[in-house]
Amino acid sequence: MTTHSTRMLILGSGPAGLSAAIYGARAGMKPILVQGIQPGGQLMTTTDVENYPGFADVIQGPWLMEQMQKQAEHVGTTLMWDTVVAVDLTQRPFRLTGDSGDIYEGDVLVIATGAQAKWLGIDSEEPMKGKGVSACATCDGFFYRGKRVAVIGGGNTAVEEALYLTNHSDNVTLIHRRDSLRAEKILQDRLFAHPNITVVWNKEVREFVDGGGTAGLVALDLEDTQTGEHSRIDVEGGFVAIGHHPATELFRGHLELDADHYIKVETGTTRTSVPGVFACGDVMDKVYRQAVTAAGTGCMAALDAERFLAAAEFKEMAEAAE
Repeated sequence: MTTHSTRMLILGSGPAGLSAAIYGARAGMKPILVQGIQPGGQLMTTTDVENYPGFADVIQGPWLMEQMQKQAEHVGTTLMWDTVVAVDLTQRPFRLTGDSGDIYEGDVLVIATGAQAKWLGIDSEEPMKGKGVSACATCDGFFYRGKRVAVIGGGNTAVEEALYLTNHSDNVTLIHRRDSLRAEKILQDRLFAHPNITVVWNKEVREFVDGGGTAGLVALDLEDTQTGEHSRIDVEGGFVAIGHHPATELFRGHLELDADHYIKVETGTTRTSVPGVFACGDVMDKVYRQAVTAAGTGCMAALDAERFLAAAEFKEMAEAAE
């Protein structure tokens, strides 16, 4: 067992965590970043990225994360291949235990553990990801300009995704397994009023139909939740919008979470309910969920952490001088 100590400890290695590491390292805090169960975050499973600023041509998600990782290491970040399994936030330095048995101590802690999209869990889903099946219309809707698309879900996210997709398609279908939506009324009013959106009630997706070769998704096989009858809808894009799981299990009982289990932060900052602990990226953001916004909040977290440390150290010096 080894103890690793640092002024800034970071959990998570997606755009938020790596951006925090870059800014923290440049501020001289010599951050240690524990990469977690999915090094690189969700972008490691994203192929074409067209909306990250600074790149005129399409880039690959894994390549972008590799570049961020190299930059973080170049400016002085230490990356650790480990997964944190226990936390103690009762006093500073904060003390975290890795699956390896190693201990990680940080004068400040930046949490960037992200969130994972919920999927339907049907057999055809995994092989069709990136071949017409997505969990982010804002990320991938551009690739379906002028094509038939469907959104699966009935909450705010699903309705927002369907409305967003009308920017690219004039044939959008919302598929919901019940006969009423859970989304807010104002969103439902916009959805029902839109001429390019059709709502299909009481249907569940049983298969994403692969057209073979380079065709990708060509249809959805649906089952009626009341009669069991099967039907088919021809689409080229299928967007699963049934929510996200923020990776906050470790912090339940340690930090204040909202009703959906996202880490609560003070408005306009990345400060959590525990002084010296900061949260950034999708683990605290259930609205935008973009690589660029995650990177932005990662920068904020590093700046908030640096200012916190500076104030704490000044206070300790003043008390020592008395």
